[in-house]
Amino acid sequence: MTSTTTLPPEVPPGALDDDTAARVERLIEEEEGAQNRFGGWLGVVGTAAALAMALFHLWAAWDIVPTTVLRFVHVGFAMVLGFLLFPMLRRHRHRLMPWDVLLIAAALYVTWYLLIGGDQIGNEPLLDRYVFPEAQDLIVGWVLILLVLEVTRRATGFVMPVVAGLFLAYGFFGNYLPAPWTHQGYDSERLIPHLTITLDGIFGTAVDVSASLIILFTIYGAILQMSGAGKFFVDFSFAATGGKATSAGRTVVLSSFLLGGPSGSGVATTVTLGTVAWPMMRRVGYRADDAGGLLAAGGLGAIISPPVLGAAAFLIAEYLKIGYLEVLRMAVVPTVLYYASLLFMVELDQRRIGASGAARETIATEGAWALTKKYGFHFSSLLAIVVFMLLGYSPTMSVLYAMGVAVLLSFLRRESALWPRRLTEALAGGAVQAVGIAATCACAGIIVGVITLTGLGLKFSEIAIQAAGGSLVVTALYTALIVWIVGLAVPVTASYIICAVVAAPALIKLGVPDYAAHMFVFYYAVLSEVSPPTALSPFAAAAITGAGPYRTTLQAWKYTLPAFVLPFVFVIDPDGVGLLLAFKPGMGWGDVLWQILLAACGLAALAAACQGFARRALAGWERAGLTLAGLLMIFPALIETVLGGALPAPHWIGLALGAALLALQWRGPRLAPG
Repeated sequence: MTSTTTLPPEVPPGALDDDTAARVERLIEEEEGAQNRFGGWLGVVGTAAALAMALFHLWAAWDIVPTTVLRFVHVGFAMVLGFLLFPMLRRHRHRLMPWDVLLIAAALYVTWYLLIGGDQIGNEPLLDRYVFPEAQDLIVGWVLILLVLEVTRRATGFVMPVVAGLFLAYGFFGNYLPAPWTHQGYDSERLIPHLTITLDGIFGTAVDVSASLIILFTIYGAILQMSGAGKFFVDFSFAATGGKATSAGRTVVLSSFLLGGPSGSGVATTVTLGTVAWPMMRRVGYRADDAGGLLAAGGLGAIISPPVLGAAAFLIAEYLKIGYLEVLRMAVVPTVLYYASLLFMVELDQRRIGASGAARETIATEGAWALTKKYGFHFSSLLAIVVFMLLGYSPTMSVLYAMGVAVLLSFLRRESALWPRRLTEALAGGAVQAVGIAATCACAGIIVGVITLTGLGLKFSEIAIQAAGGSLVVTALYTALIVWIVGLAVPVTASYIICAVVAAPALIKLGVPDYAAHMFVFYYAVLSEVSPPTALSPFAAAAITGAGPYRTTLQAWKYTLPAFVLPFVFVIDPDGVGLLLAFKPGMGWGDVLWQILLAACGLAALAAACQGFARRALAGWERAGLTLAGLLMIFPALIETVLGGALPAPHWIGLALGAALLALQWRGPRLAPG
């Protein structure tokens, strides 16, 4: 089977030299796993298994499939495909080893046992035996845990299984730890059935969401990519921003939004943009690390952009028991502000760098309108899911119908038409892309199961609140730090799952609305995409630009920093929920628009401070002043609370300070904008 971890289809052949392409592909494999590339009958078997997984989930979306059956089969498919397509060791690529066959057989047996065998062996159904499990239940449970850990290691790396193993050890031996971390301790007869038989462990909420929603969206994304939507979005962005090399930075911002909305993949977005935009950015005058940082920041936006967002967004809806459309609504304003912040940084880049005349050549070969007339039907991918949900359909049915629309519209152009062969490749590719997510969710279920059984989540909340002295502001800082640290080791989805159980309850106990607490955790979990040692987007961008990976990561932090102070507004400002388009009593649209305006102005001030440039280069005291002005505009309620009301109307003071500093910029010489 052809690997889906090769460079995204929007990357034109020959865009990268062989060494760079190999480095980029290795980085993509760190996120999605190093896949076998089988030919012959093994390739047919791999494609058939992936296609079967996709068709099963499409059928489950259309018809009614029992919850337990859906979850068991989903994890079973993920294990079989994982052991078939992801080698145990990189040097075993392109070969199916004997132990892979044994692991596939074990995965099939475990899945059969969960579905049928357990009910036939005992006197009662398997799910009813978790209190008094039989010996074979425990054996199968241990095998299932080991299989999940191994398939997760193959698909995502060793860190996640190691973390899950540590939580398993805590479940068994936590009674030996000192207070407040201690618990009664659990043996295999209590812990293993909880993790493998009930719906509170491996087959918990995360796997449910992966099986019922996430895989449908990965299939949808694969259909869009196969039909050429990604290439159109990149071409359209270049044309819409003027089609000139000097607009490369603006193009990155626009195309990252268009690409990221349907895909939800940070690394793929970064690679697709980097191969096309980096040559122009270099000609304009971007340093390699600056360009890599901007490309990674653009890729990061893919994870927070409607209508797909990252996989964690589906989990938010499930944990909060709200509709996915509500999650999309809450994400709209923060997404717009994130890209506005990037655009502020880019415009300042253009002024700071100063484009040369030689770099003003036209890049786009067709105008935006000409492209839209030919391929504008691809814009339906940004709207179809939302439109169907607004019409009252569930997210599952909405994405199913959106797939049908995408397939039908693809026949408007011969080169984009999804004839059976290409459609089969898209369905199989979407299923393979879901394997890593399914494995991560199953592995995270081990962690969550231990946390719920031992009560660690409640204990941790109490510990965090006590350590913060009951202060909401300090608790929010602790929570952001915890989520960020967890995100250094595990992917975004796993980071959100763990911290939603461990960290979010502390904020909720201090009066933060549950939806605001979970969105706060989600946004800081996303930071793991640009945080070493798992900073895959900056590392991929660095491989393309030739810059140092850690310098590129620091630049990515610079580009994203202004926008990532924003989530604190959700939790520490009573009116901050307005940025999530939520309304507390007595709050109207005027208050929400005022919050958005203040946030936008504050982000512009922070962007200038981060860049050290406005109309001209900023002196140190000017950067400090703009930083203060930005914070006064973004956090007026916090500043009033901290100062006890000694500084009245801090947002007006921030606006005045920012305006005064900007006025001072007109005194000096101005560099020509790009």
